[in-house]
Amino acid sequence: MIAPLMKGLILGLILSISVGPVIFAIIKQSINNGHKAGYVFVAGVSASDITLVMVCNFFTGLFNTALSYKNTIAIAGSIFLIAVGVYTLFFKKVQVDEENKLLTKTFRKRDYAGIFLSGYFMNMLNPGVFLFWFAWTTLIMADSQTATHPGEYRFIVFTTCLLFVLLADIAKVVLAGKLRSRLNAKNLRFINKLSGLILIGFGVALCWGVLALFK
Repeated sequence: MIAPLMKGLILGLILSISVGPVIFAIIKQSINNGHKAGYVFVAGVSASDITLVMVCNFFTGLFNTALSYKNTIAIAGSIFLIAVGVYTLFFKKVQVDEENKLLTKTFRKRDYAGIFLSGYFMNMLNPGVFLFWFAWTTLIMADSQTATHPGEYRFIVFTTCLLFVLLADIAKVVLAGKLRSRLNAKNLRFINKLSGLILIGFGVALCWGVLALFK
């Protein structure tokens, strides 16, 4: 079935090139903590996308209930982004060896669990991601009704989309890893400060958008 495959690819392309806090967080995580931490963060982001797709398709009532609390979710998301941004900007330390070369931190299992959850919730608490999946699921479900096998049609679309996004995020980790090998401590401190400011900016913009709705 070429049609659902192509729609899945287009949908995945749209999502993977969308500029948001997650893309900067993937790059920041990979540069600061190495490719393994980047992959774990990406796994958390992908898991949240899978969760939202399943909820949209099989638990529409639950998703509609969640949407009714989108302002609360947005505020929680903005607080999360600002907190991560402040930590990155002011408290994130760059580890170097005696030759001033970057060190890759050794993580324990619970550290990786924390990285996974940060990726999961950073993506999950973004109202834009909520609305993206809700809008496209509604369109794909309506479109699938004209197909011979609607369930198979939707499965191909969303599986293709999710795999494309996952591969695109993995590519970002790989590219960030290549960049990391060329950085020194001074460069990394600058990137951390820039990443922190960007995350704080996204958090403030998200909160500002919610407050504007209450006027």
